[in-house]
Amino acid sequence: MTQPTRPALRGLFVTGTDTGIGKTRISAALLQAYAKSGARVAGIKPVAAGMEDIGGEHINEDVAILRAAGSIELTAAEAGPCQLEAACAPHAAAALEGRRIEREALLDAVHGLAQRADFLIVEGVGGFRVPFGDDWDSADLARDLGLPVVLVVGLRLGCINHALLTAEAVRARGLRLCGWVANTIDPHMACIPQNLDALARGLGAAPCLGLVPRLPEPAPEAIYPYLNVPALHAIFETIHTLRDTA
Repeated sequence: MTQPTRPALRGLFVTGTDTGIGKTRISAALLQAYAKSGARVAGIKPVAAGMEDIGGEHINEDVAILRAAGSIELTAAEAGPCQLEAACAPHAAAALEGRRIEREALLDAVHGLAQRADFLIVEGVGGFRVPFGDDWDSADLARDLGLPVVLVVGLRLGCINHALLTAEAVRARGLRLCGWVANTIDPHMACIPQNLDALARGLGAAPCLGLVPRLPEPAPEAIYPYLNVPALHAIFETIHTLRDTA
């Protein structure tokens, strides 16, 4: 069966070196950075596992954060089209509910939201390769969307290896790694400047888009001052130019 041809998207796909390294908080800060330029921006987490009651609504916390950070009013289903109850690997959480994570439904959700926004921030789940079923994973979703990728590197022991392997996997799928954000997970990590130098060399042409310290309240407005805003705006302009001339 021939799949429908969808228009190219404007936005970024945010992935990470692991789970629990601040992808959602960084994604929310990126949304704020682009919203400050006057763009209509929206955040979406296509697959999210683990739901709780927040503000009287049963919702995934990451979805709630992205939903609040954009400049477009979204429903919970628009910001998180596949929210699963159990806080575990998505394919396992879906199996517990007798559900499948439907590839085409996720693509439809992202492309539908794109019609309302100038720019999307699409947040992945966990690391770059997280199973969604027996025959596909989060890397396949990133490739389907075709967006440039921002890598959130959790600064802690082992991050260089994790970052370089993730970058290799991103590029192997024909995707452009357009930048990376260093997010401090372990403030007592030894030799942080040397690690940053090694990351910069290993990640090549992809620029560092921010160095975020360990913050007591990592709200978007607290993270924003640590982002490389000129580099982010250059990415925004490049993406729009490429899409307009495609």
